[in-house]
Amino acid sequence: MFNLSTLAKGLTAAAVGLTAMATAALADGHAKVLRIQSVLPTTADEVVMLRAFGDDVAALTGGSLTIEVLPAGAVVGPRDIMDAVDAGLVEGGFAWTHYWGGKHVAANLFGAPVAGAGVGMDNIAFLSWFQFGGGKELYDQLWDEMGVNVKGFMLQPVGPEALGWFPEPITSMDDFRQMRFRAPPGMVGAAYADVGVPAVAMGGGDILPALEKGTIDAAEWCCPKPDSVFGFQKVLKHYYLQGLHQVVVNADMYVNGDFYDSLTDLEKKALEVASTASLSKSMSYRIYENGKALKDLVDNHGVILEDTPADYFTEYSAAANNALQAAADENEFFAQVWQSQKDFAAIAVPFWSGAQTSNANLGRAYADTLK
Repeated sequence: MFNLSTLAKGLTAAAVGLTAMATAALADGHAKVLRIQSVLPTTADEVVMLRAFGDDVAALTGGSLTIEVLPAGAVVGPRDIMDAVDAGLVEGGFAWTHYWGGKHVAANLFGAPVAGAGVGMDNIAFLSWFQFGGGKELYDQLWDEMGVNVKGFMLQPVGPEALGWFPEPITSMDDFRQMRFRAPPGMVGAAYADVGVPAVAMGGGDILPALEKGTIDAAEWCCPKPDSVFGFQKVLKHYYLQGLHQVVVNADMYVNGDFYDSLTDLEKKALEVASTASLSKSMSYRIYENGKALKDLVDNHGVILEDTPADYFTEYSAAANNALQAAADENEFFAQVWQSQKDFAAIAVPFWSGAQTSNANLGRAYADTLK
């Protein structure tokens, strides 16, 4: 018979054992600091959540492993973070994994699978694939395929991202094609180029100055809260929430393989447990923070919400599918990951999309009462 008293005693004993292990590590002078250089400034929401992740790791290890977040450019430039972690110049890095699509094309399927990987996956369905559909095992294999000495941890899923900010309304893709548009790097941006949008890749901190100088006309970054932190509303007022380019986006932590191997089993488990918690925390955080930011943008900054033109969805989807198929034809590991996502989607997406339709209609009905 199940005995609550016995279970409680077992859990208490386990907790005491973990605490003792951490205390012993500290007493032996084994306390470790994992320095993580971000691609973002310290004011970014992603860094706020990254520091909360670090707090969890420190608590779980009793302080034997702590995390220090370094801002963009502290050790190397943002584009060099993966190489710096691989070489051990810094113990860890923080970025979006599709940034490393130039090292291996399959990185796009983990960081930002374009248009939901072409199989209808939203950010929640992606997590289901990652955690229970074989995605994590393929993610762990990615670093060997990429040829880097790295252990990766997925931390912050986001999505869907807004189409972006425009100086005036766009009524069709022909209007969109007249705009020099900041788009993400990799396959996502390439799909924009394929439909004739002059896409320019640049870091988040460079977008507002480029808009102010007229180097670009329009831009996307993420969602209402991060966008407002960068201040795009100071220059552009027409905001489109519905986009396909990054229905799923994941910000990850990369740890030098030798540093990771030096950790105790407890410290490794702490990173695993804290990263799993971060997946849920970041999604919950984003919903509320983006809601508050969107209300502020509309109520106090003159931002106008617009509806994305219908031909965007058909044109961008076609370009995304062409890009996915071309990559699968050229790279065996990409094809393996994409097939795993397709196999998962064939089972999960019909259920989840149907359920989400009900959720969306429920939300819209309430939102309409607020207008």
